[in-house]
Amino acid sequence: MTTSNKSFPFEIRDIEPEQVEKLKQSYQKNTKLCTTRFGPKGYLFTRKFESVGKNIYNMEIRPSDTFVVTLPRSGTTWTQELVWLILNNFDYEKALETPLTVRYPFLETEAFVYHNEMSSMPYDKEVIKTLEANMPPVQEIESMASPRFIKSHLPLSLLPPKLLDTCKVFYVARDPRDAAVSSYHHNKFCNYLQDGVDFKTYWEFFINDLVPWTPFFEHVKEAWQMRNHDNMFFLFYEELSKDLPACVRRVAKFLGKPITEEQIKKLCEHLKIDNFRKNKAINYDNLKFTGLFNDKESFIRKGKVGGWRDYFDEEMTEQAQRWIDENLRDTDLRFPH
Repeated sequence: MTTSNKSFPFEIRDIEPEQVEKLKQSYQKNTKLCTTRFGPKGYLFTRKFESVGKNIYNMEIRPSDTFVVTLPRSGTTWTQELVWLILNNFDYEKALETPLTVRYPFLETEAFVYHNEMSSMPYDKEVIKTLEANMPPVQEIESMASPRFIKSHLPLSLLPPKLLDTCKVFYVARDPRDAAVSSYHHNKFCNYLQDGVDFKTYWEFFINDLVPWTPFFEHVKEAWQMRNHDNMFFLFYEELSKDLPACVRRVAKFLGKPITEEQIKKLCEHLKIDNFRKNKAINYDNLKFTGLFNDKESFIRKGKVGGWRDYFDEEMTEQAQRWIDENLRDTDLRFPH
């Protein structure tokens, strides 16, 4: 089926020119700016997402698929590794030798890394080959053998309509203040932001829905509304941090996989933040030779709950609380503390 014949029933509109200029002042020139909103909630992506999103929305979902869906920096990697190991009989050897980016292709990466431009990038053939292997387009993900493990930061409304009725979906949410701090550092890690851009500038982008995949609360509330679906496992980052063994037991039960206390203990040790930092399979070590990342930053950071307090002054703290209260007014969603 050609792209033009596929359904993608979403309004598409560009952000205001002055907003684009503000982004240009803070992001590196080679960063793919997100300047287009999709759907009634106005989720922000690159213009390329119009074609990529159409392919995603119409992709065939299999009962054997497992999706991990989150906003960025909300416990994605933690949950991916946890779920993969339970479903793969705790094969730590394979988990340590196979990059997470290979075990879990990132569904919409094609909207940010333009594959047709790779050949013109100032990289040697080995770098391009590695990038392509770790960032497959949607068509390649569609043709992968089952069982497929897929990562996405897309809201449920932009994913295939039959997703929840067909396969298991894990959704992880995190306090937006911690997610914003972590996202800021991730942007620095990926060399997206210009030198000298401070967190306060990034925070203004974040709460004004000028960061990819936002608006934040609309994204989370979509999943929260579906939390009782038989195929949905809704989890808070704060729960993982507070009682990881309990989360492991819940995930195993949801997946119908028996698990012993010894297996839980070993898995939790593997998933400890200190051990995660040393795990080359999840830290993009296989891509560091490409020169894409900032050596002064790291992919896995502190994993701390409430770390946002080190970044917010009194004015920002009050502003954040007003923003949170306003967006949670019409829902029973609350973030654990």
